[in-house]
Amino acid sequence: MRLANRVNRISVSPTMAVLMEAEKLKSRGVDVVDFGPGEPDFATPEHIKAAAIEALAQNRTKYTASAGIMPLREAVCGWHGEQLGSSYEPAESIVTVGGKHAIYNAVSALIEEGDEVIIPAPYWVSFPDIVRLAGGEAVFVPTKAASGFRLRAEEIEPAITPQTRMVIVNSPNNPTGAVIPEEEFERIYELCRSHGIWLMTDECYSHFTYGAARPYSIASVRESKPHLIVIGSLSKTFAMTGWRIGYALAPKPLIDAMIKIQSQSTSNPTSIAQYAGLAALTGSMDSVPVMLAEYARRRARILAGLSAIRGVSCAEPSGAFYAFPDMSKRLVNGSGDSMILARQLLEREHLVVVPGDAFGAPGFLRFSYATSIERIEEGLRRLDHFFAASAAAT
Repeated sequence: MRLANRVNRISVSPTMAVLMEAEKLKSRGVDVVDFGPGEPDFATPEHIKAAAIEALAQNRTKYTASAGIMPLREAVCGWHGEQLGSSYEPAESIVTVGGKHAIYNAVSALIEEGDEVIIPAPYWVSFPDIVRLAGGEAVFVPTKAASGFRLRAEEIEPAITPQTRMVIVNSPNNPTGAVIPEEEFERIYELCRSHGIWLMTDECYSHFTYGAARPYSIASVRESKPHLIVIGSLSKTFAMTGWRIGYALAPKPLIDAMIKIQSQSTSNPTSIAQYAGLAALTGSMDSVPVMLAEYARRRARILAGLSAIRGVSCAEPSGAFYAFPDMSKRLVNGSGDSMILARQLLEREHLVVVPGDAFGAPGFLRFSYATSIERIEEGLRRLDHFFAASAAAT
């Protein structure tokens, strides 16, 4: 079969591949400790589910406008303004089938063959492939564990060329949990503005920050709008991953182009999910601090457990719900391939982690602590057992 070249530029999401392997074990009744999922283990709040049920009862099951129902677009702008200090109008917004879809639409509307997109590493797995699918070239800028993987403008600047079209920033970051300080974010924005480059900010984990870090959007800088694409999602903040509701905020000409693309691909996001999203953005957010407090408790436990393992170091995450330890000193035969280690942990200990290679960081593993303290304790026990058994074997 002859496939289009664009398909050969990309691969199946590595995180999905890990989850599929775990599901095979679970289907056989194996007790798997799963540190893989990038989604909250909390239930969607009741008032959001009730809104979806009400939408069904009112037969709101027909097509909607491709860009989403107007009340939801208004709610996106209102919520983002109230929570993160921006000032967008509904015409500068689009509702999408999850945050990933918003990224795909924006990149498809802007990136052509020969365009370069700067992506800090470690990166979320879909950023490079979405760029490649559009014909662009992903240019990686490494960040350092020693500085908590926090991106700096001075690290981006040497990578800028006449072909650079966009910089993608994800803060809080998946997989590292790094949060870019506000003043540094403004320097990154100013660098992009001065070079006439788009800055795409993925704010998926905006409301999960710890310690001194707080929810922040560069869109709160009023003059940033002409150079900025804001990507958001209801998936993490409201525990709505399966509902598939995301959004983008950007200048109207770009939004119009994204709506055109969406109208010829998915058309509108699911109608009842939109009404659930409306309830999320206009209703109580009491569930968010509850989730954050529990994530903070789990974060402390997993960091303590990882740091207790000889040869393992882990930068403290300031946001999201991931730990990203450096396992390079514990890799098999000194190999830099953390995929081997991840597979052995799955096969020998039934412990699911995601190899850092998937995020452009060989030698690291991603642990999601969006699971119970009890499972974290059991997972750490299995991890310790694995290394103890490996040491005994040598």
